[in-house]
Amino acid sequence: MADESWRLPNSVQQLAATVQEPPSRYLLREHEGLDGHLAGAELPEQIPTIDLGLLSASNDAEEATKLRSALQSWGFFKVSNHGMETSMLDSVMTATREFFHLPLEEKKKCSNLIDGKHFQVEGYGNDQVKTQDQILDWSDRLHLRIEPEGGRNLAHWPTHPKSFRDDLHKYALKCKRIKGDILRAIAKLLELDEDSLVNQFNSNARTYSRFNYFPPCPRPDLVLGVKPHADFSVLTVLLMDKDVAGLQYLRDGTWYNVPAVCNHTLLINIGFAMEVTISEHPVIFLPDDTTIIKFLMTFT
Repeated sequence: MADESWRLPNSVQQLAATVQEPPSRYLLREHEGLDGHLAGAELPEQIPTIDLGLLSASNDAEEATKLRSALQSWGFFKVSNHGMETSMLDSVMTATREFFHLPLEEKKKCSNLIDGKHFQVEGYGNDQVKTQDQILDWSDRLHLRIEPEGGRNLAHWPTHPKSFRDDLHKYALKCKRIKGDILRAIAKLLELDEDSLVNQFNSNARTYSRFNYFPPCPRPDLVLGVKPHADFSVLTVLLMDKDVAGLQYLRDGTWYNVPAVCNHTLLINIGFAMEVTISEHPVIFLPDDTTIIKFLMTFT
């Protein structure tokens, strides 16, 4: 029987503590253009920031104009005054850090490998390895389904720290409200009925959370935490580490560094499942009745 151990990479967190050079499976090849991915340029202008409370409560024309501009020229923006308590966001971040700092055997109780060898999306571990020459990401992750609530597979939800499940549940409810506020604001910009976009998603609409952990790397100039990708979701709500940057954003053919976000501001990315063109004749592309909203947390 062929040896397929290559499909099961080790914990990057564990690997980082024992090696002085990243293994070859994590190294980018020269033809893949290191400069384009690892040496991002500084943003020529600040990422737009939308006051979500002002936008949703008062139909503020200035905030609506800022949102329209962000959708047309960025597809990516910050939201402040989003109604999430700072104490709750800090609690979610703390609980997640505590999970990744648990012993490996404890984290493996939430493994994304069935019988230790068959990959599934949900759970703790790494992304799927499909080929032997696939370049691996320098990161570990925890991927969980949050909505519909009845579809949660709690076998993959950490029980330690004890606050994790409750913190994530509260955070998910708040993010659901933020999603609704943003979709209603976009509908207004398109001169549609306020609830026309929200109503396209039924009670089975899917929501996933993904927590990324990027251990310190001895040669960060040779690896990527997560390979360049596009979000196929409707919306991505991103909660970043407030002290450490690392996120890069592709705009007009150039990769830009996204500064660390402070003051508990959230980042919103418009995904492929909802392509919005705000013009004289707006066009919307939406899935039939499904949305995927990812909650991402980045650590080092």
